[in-house]
Amino acid sequence: MRLILSSLAAIIFLFTSCSVHNSMIETEKTAQTKHMAISPIDQKVADLLAQMTLEEKIGQMNQYNGFWDFTGPEPVDGDASQKYNNLTSGKVGSMLNVTGVKNVREVQELILEGSRLKIPAIFGFDAIHGYQTQSPIPLAESASWDLDAIEKSSRVSAIESAASGINWTFAPMVDVGRDARWGRVMEGAGEDPYLGSKIAVARVKGFQGDDLSDPYTIAACVKHFAAYGFAEAGRDYNTSDIGTSTLYNMVLPPFKAAAEAGIATFMNSFNDLNGIPATGDKFLQRDILKGEWEFDGLVVSDWGSIGEMIAHGYAKDGKHAAELAINAGSDMDMESYLYVAHLKNLVEEGKVPESNIDDAVARILRLKFKMGLFDDPYKYCNEEKEKELLGHQDHHDTVLDMAKKSIVLLKNEGGLLPLKVGQNIALIGPLADDKNSPLGSWRLKAEDNSAISVLEGMQKYQGEEFKSYQGVRLVEGGLPSFPFEVKINETDKSGMDEAVDQAKSADVVVMVVGEYGYQTGEGRSRARLDLPGLQRELIEKVLEVNNNVVLVNMSGRPLVLTWADEKIPTILQAWHLGSQSGNAIAQVLYGDYNPSGKLPMSFPRSIGQVPIYYNHKATGRPNDIGNDLVFWSHYSDESNDPLYHFGHGLSYTTFEYSDLSVIKDITTGNIHVEANVKNTGNYDGEEVIQLYVKDRVASVARPVKELKGFHKVMIPKGGTTNILFELTEKELGFYNNQGQFVVESGDFDVWISGSSEGGLKGSFIK
Repeated sequence: MRLILSSLAAIIFLFTSCSVHNSMIETEKTAQTKHMAISPIDQKVADLLAQMTLEEKIGQMNQYNGFWDFTGPEPVDGDASQKYNNLTSGKVGSMLNVTGVKNVREVQELILEGSRLKIPAIFGFDAIHGYQTQSPIPLAESASWDLDAIEKSSRVSAIESAASGINWTFAPMVDVGRDARWGRVMEGAGEDPYLGSKIAVARVKGFQGDDLSDPYTIAACVKHFAAYGFAEAGRDYNTSDIGTSTLYNMVLPPFKAAAEAGIATFMNSFNDLNGIPATGDKFLQRDILKGEWEFDGLVVSDWGSIGEMIAHGYAKDGKHAAELAINAGSDMDMESYLYVAHLKNLVEEGKVPESNIDDAVARILRLKFKMGLFDDPYKYCNEEKEKELLGHQDHHDTVLDMAKKSIVLLKNEGGLLPLKVGQNIALIGPLADDKNSPLGSWRLKAEDNSAISVLEGMQKYQGEEFKSYQGVRLVEGGLPSFPFEVKINETDKSGMDEAVDQAKSADVVVMVVGEYGYQTGEGRSRARLDLPGLQRELIEKVLEVNNNVVLVNMSGRPLVLTWADEKIPTILQAWHLGSQSGNAIAQVLYGDYNPSGKLPMSFPRSIGQVPIYYNHKATGRPNDIGNDLVFWSHYSDESNDPLYHFGHGLSYTTFEYSDLSVIKDITTGNIHVEANVKNTGNYDGEEVIQLYVKDRVASVARPVKELKGFHKVMIPKGGTTNILFELTEKELGFYNNQGQFVVESGDFDVWISGSSEGGLKGSFIK
């Protein structure tokens, strides 16, 4: 691959140097590619680049947000007029947030009719967990540990996006998230790089399929490169300060997995790393991504992140920021307008090599050729397909399946669940009848109030006359809409007394509480992780009259549920589950679906524990050795352990693990680990069987435990399944502090279990 890229770079340089004759181009091509022929698409890219002026090249590196009504009159003055002129003269390579076939066609026509070389645009959009039909938020999907379901969910998003004219999504986000205060944990796969890597690949496959020229696939964009999830204090856009071991072993693996899966694009991140903003980080973008990993796709900045290097104190002005970004390897400028303003002068001044421009444009053009846009610029512009596919019943069936698999049963003492039809049930809580919040954050094209509410889902079991009682409102001032801040109700208790009265005579109280959908997502960090507003007071008053409470928690992140865990017998983590939320929750509540979800993030006991994660280092004083009451790594007022561990999740049945066997294959050196898992309960059920490994002694201290495999299997009641894992050097190695993957001999511990806590334990020597 490196030979192809270097060959293309040589060809581009020769084509764009007016002093070099065509015969010399052919000579250099032959010399550079004698061992590997240039691909047809790369040849087309080189041919097109040879025809482009410097201004036209820079235009391809420019991305605009939708800036006026494209079906209306053209802008006549101001900033919009300049953008319009750039659009119609070929100085825009991509647009974002232009949605709907009619609008997309209108913009594409303006570009093709006005520009000299007729290079079509790519149309991007944040279809994070759906377009119109919403799947569960990505963190919820990750709780399913079901890679096939996650791939199918992303496929729904791709189909509806493509049907609406979109051919590029800014997903998946693969930032490892250990800090629940950070609002964007809802957009990722949780705290573990192994699980995150598997999910990244599944989502890339779902969006891109096997062929980007398929009109029902879209280009994916893995983000945010890199270490955005490690923002200090969990505060969005904040600095990240991590060591090389964490970078190579925790942060980068999901990105590398996505690159190896053929992802089309990368997005750099807002944060700085080692004092260098990621957008201007040559080490990340040129050395690792485009160099070591041989990534041949394009890198797009995050929104305005090139210009934000000025605020970072890394660039003195916009021109300097453009210089730093392009030389570091950022190919496309999203909404900073700095490339189109400054790159021509920077090239002429010798501060930016034109070869860097050519490399960036080649990556952009290559994607457009792969998508088939040069063959048919309007291939995503079929209004009949748009009407047919948006909200299709098959899509709702898929997201319903995904939603059920995403629910995690945290606690079920006393067997309150599953509910029984005919029970006297009181449905209480500010989210019980909510049809908007379950859509979650990043649901830009979903219709407001289009989710199935828990009330509607339960009415299918309890009858249409079944009612809910809000108890308290969650938000003030009506339903907020993006991007406005949510104002939580702290004063209005109207409805609380009526809800408590209903709870008095109920057999079971189902309380639906949590976060409003827009309390999580970008820019929505929280310093406190308790139930917001008056919800705890409502729960306390209900518990005074009825202890048979099932708490359904809707949130986009782990919350501190310690008080609830002490008082309430049954807790269901329902996340924000998308369009079919209420149906999924009701089917789980009544046992038509046996919950199988497992936590992708640890739930803290206290905000003071955050960030908290299972795969931590041991430290020099890891536990209370010798009954030393003070001098070891601990809190004086809280346990070190989370409330609910990574990988935790209950079922309506029970599973028994036995007969662990650890055998080394003398031929391959691989380790075979197997065990039997028996369903000892009264329901058929799925179990996520997890494999964890610890390298006892290494040249770089390793975590106390690391996930290295999992299988999700259905086991009928009374049945037993044998599970076999194979550990190869890929699972047993790690990255040293120079970024080299090493496999070291030594002693290892291994566990097979249903969570990161406990399980069957064995050992082996590598």
